[in-house]
Amino acid sequence: MDKMYVAEPYKIKVVEPIRMTTRAQRQAALERAGYNTFLLDSRDVYIDLLTDSGTTAMSDRQWAGLMLGDEAYAGSRNFFHLLETVQEYYGFRYMVPTHQGRGAEHLLSRIAIKPGDYVPGNMYFTTTRAHQELAGATFRDVIIDEAHDPQADLPFKGNVDLRKFQALIDEVGAEKIPYICLAVTVNLAGGQPVSLQNIRDVSELAHRHGIRVMFDATRCVENAYLIKEREPGHAGRSVREILKEMMSYGDGCTMSGKKDCMVNIGGFLAMNDPELYQAATQLVVLYEGMPSYGGLAGRDMEAMALGIQESVDDDYIHHRIMQVRYLGDRLAAAGVPIVRPVGGHAVFLDARQFLEHLPQDAFPAQMLAAQIYLQSGVRSMERGIVSAGRDREGQNHHPNLELVRLTVPRRVYTYAHMDVVADSITDLYEDRRRIPGLTMVYEPKVLRFFTARFEPLPVTQDGARQNALPA
Repeated sequence: MDKMYVAEPYKIKVVEPIRMTTRAQRQAALERAGYNTFLLDSRDVYIDLLTDSGTTAMSDRQWAGLMLGDEAYAGSRNFFHLLETVQEYYGFRYMVPTHQGRGAEHLLSRIAIKPGDYVPGNMYFTTTRAHQELAGATFRDVIIDEAHDPQADLPFKGNVDLRKFQALIDEVGAEKIPYICLAVTVNLAGGQPVSLQNIRDVSELAHRHGIRVMFDATRCVENAYLIKEREPGHAGRSVREILKEMMSYGDGCTMSGKKDCMVNIGGFLAMNDPELYQAATQLVVLYEGMPSYGGLAGRDMEAMALGIQESVDDDYIHHRIMQVRYLGDRLAAAGVPIVRPVGGHAVFLDARQFLEHLPQDAFPAQMLAAQIYLQSGVRSMERGIVSAGRDREGQNHHPNLELVRLTVPRRVYTYAHMDVVADSITDLYEDRRRIPGLTMVYEPKVLRFFTARFEPLPVTQDGARQNALPA
């Protein structure tokens, strides 16, 4: 039998130069950015793993599609192509384009939520929870307990705990739960998937009580692949087929097209309920644009329609998952603590273990992301106490997961780039005890992780670096 050799399922047609900086240059850049990797200039970054949102390398078909943009103010043919594609691949009847996923979250929250409502979800996401809370709802986490344990090695750590969901229904009443937000995959748990059986069970329980199921479908294709790989009975099915069945158990979804739809900008809100659709078409005019463009150019909608088609190619999504897993396997083999199992879009470092000498209030994940950049020019992202924000009483949320996310953009980097990332983080891990904590010197009121600024904790009188906040 002929051997099968698998590499990237694409050829590189256009390149964008990147440059390595010196450590002194990176130190100066880090200080200008207030030790917040979001505030670094991209020109100072060598390998950018900050996010997979809008960082995809589009295909030749997508670039060609940009030339087919119908920039009519209303009724663009690209809108109808996108609508038909959403109907074909996701199965929802109606779709309103938005400039990106948080535009869809905003519309859904304003339409569906009343003050005093509760929105259950399988772990929070930052902008999603913020929109829900601004609309007057209380978020309630109903994910399985194991999702909060970085070392729990389960195939579907994104699953909803049905007992928690039922307990919330019993506590507040179904009439106060407008929908359950079902993320597929669960970003802050480490890109963890939800099983198809759990999706069915959540749908049955929610619909029995008259509660909508609204997917956060941002990385739904990755979830479908992991179902194919991990859930018995689905190995012989295509990712496209699994995806369509997943979506069939929901009433709609919010989508950031900047992830699994493989474009640099765009999103949509999809649904089956005509009344919800009519409400969305009214609000989208106020906040985004006409219902047939929603803040997007016609060319952007065309590129997104083509990206949806390409996203379910089995060769593409297999390579996507394997490249992320390769990075995780290399780090784990070197003893670097990561969230297990490796999920769909990123490798998550367990900063609590990596910097076990730092208390959580010294922002270990924030500092670890800064030190990774200082070490090698690799940009990553904090996903811990800073991202979790504060409660309504002004106290810090203290999540169990204190993580740094190494997010791999789609079709951008090679395995050689992953080797550079793994080698630099391994070297940093061997010298981790020297890393100090941080103090926050500027904090915005909302979504502080984007723009907060930090400084290293001061040196004590005996010359030692202070690693904990003062009592």
